[in-house]
Amino acid sequence: MLTRIKDSATKLAPRLIEIRRHIHSHPELSGQEYQTSAFVAGVLSSSGLHVQEGIGKTGVIGELQNTGTDQRVLAIRTDMDALPIQERTKLEYASHTEGVMHACGHDVHTTVGLGTAMVLSEMAEELGGKVRFLFQPAEEIAQGASWMVNDGAMANVSAILGVHVFPSIPAGSIGIRYGALTAAADDLEIIISGESGHGARPHEAIDAIWIASQVITALQQAISRTQNPLRPVVLSIGKITGGRAPNVIAD
Repeated sequence: MLTRIKDSATKLAPRLIEIRRHIHSHPELSGQEYQTSAFVAGVLSSSGLHVQEGIGKTGVIGELQNTGTDQRVLAIRTDMDALPIQERTKLEYASHTEGVMHACGHDVHTTVGLGTAMVLSEMAEELGGKVRFLFQPAEEIAQGASWMVNDGAMANVSAILGVHVFPSIPAGSIGIRYGALTAAADDLEIIISGESGHGARPHEAIDAIWIASQVITALQQAISRTQNPLRPVVLSIGKITGGRAPNVIAD
């Protein structure tokens, strides 16, 4: 079977490259993956899978069913959303959407999920159990997984495989690690309330931007001085907003 899988994947490679470039050219933000979902559903349907759309708002499920008595379900999960980043690669298949691009590899993830479905559909009668392909929306805002779970995407699942590209691993290789592979992620939001005033009289105001700069610096110092350096911890401040005019102290 392994030889058949390799042969099938090789035969499908040109089509999968085409699929990946199409998805890359038409990125959609978290929770807005309408065209991507429709495209995914079309490819799955054409490969003979039973397809459900609108699972977890814009998620898609494709199930490869067998005719045997084995009721185990293996889920394969990939994600579909893009990021609010402007693409400047100038590639022929670069993003057609202003300010949105697939900068985290979800176009590849979706293609891997579709390619796996296409390959396994050719040998469905030989598989034990069922294979359920989960195409998840809104991974970047850490919402899509719970949306799909709440809509029953994980019902009767015996095991699940998650997929992510990893640039440091050579192409054609798969990385496996026992135990945790990537860290949990949490969002941190800090609101600093100051008091507005004239930019020429900062002593009469409470400058929220100046305070914010001290907080950011202190947080980075705290990481290096309070955490075990042998246990990786990362704190990144990705967005800071404040102020209304260049000559007014920010509140």
